Amino acid sequence: MVVVVQSLREQVAWACRILAVEGYADLTLGHVSARGSEGEIWIKRKGVALDEVEPEDVVAIDDTDAVLHLETVLHTGVYRARPDVGAVVHGHPPYATALAATAGELALLTHDAVLFAEGLARFADPDLIVNEEQGDRVAAALGPRRAMLLNNHGVLAVGKDVSWAVLVAATLERAAQLQSIAATLGELRPMSGELALQLQPDKYRDEFVDEYWATWQRSLERAGRGFGGDRA
Repeated sequence: MVVVVQSLREQVAWACRILAVEGYADLTLGHVSARGSEGEIWIKRKGVALDEVEPEDVVAIDDTDAVLHLETVLHTGVYRARPDVGAVVHGHPPYATALAATAGELALLTHDAVLFAEGLARFADPDLIVNEEQGDRVAAALGPRRAMLLNNHGVLAVGKDVSWAVLVAATLERAAQLQSIAATLGELRPMSGELALQLQPDKYRDEFVDEYWATWQRSLERAGRGFGGDRA
């Protein structure tokens, strides 16, 4: 079997396109970044939609010629605080963003929610995060968790690498969507936190994440949404 090694720029570009079909499409908003083994950080540039991103649209964060998103400090703040994090996602998916606009919490209703058995972080300030002090406060509020709801704003998801960060982001939106559906059908019946923690290592493993990543890529390619494909 031939193993294709993707550069960080390619991984971030794939991540953007995957997240676009997982509910994160929002004009040119939303961004993904990754940190390399030497500490270098690559991020989607400003001005392109998630489903348009090519590897050349992923730029070095310290490139003085690059046009960066205003909220790039969300990423740098997390990287300073979390040496275990290799990738960061910020976006405005509808169900999780709607949950962030309520006093509600993510209930442990489905196997999707099991990934967040330790809970979601919350950031109370709905303002844009545009300076380092704000970025550091976001990182402090995130703490050791996988994901955060930014009140009245959107979400932040992290992972040890790009594929894990994408899984966290996509799974958070699916869990919020299923909770929204369940709430219309009857009384919610969440599982216990203890059970969710027991299920988590069986449900979420590196080998599964690798499979999911490859599946996402194949799906995009079949739809003509891979690099160079139709972006209808």
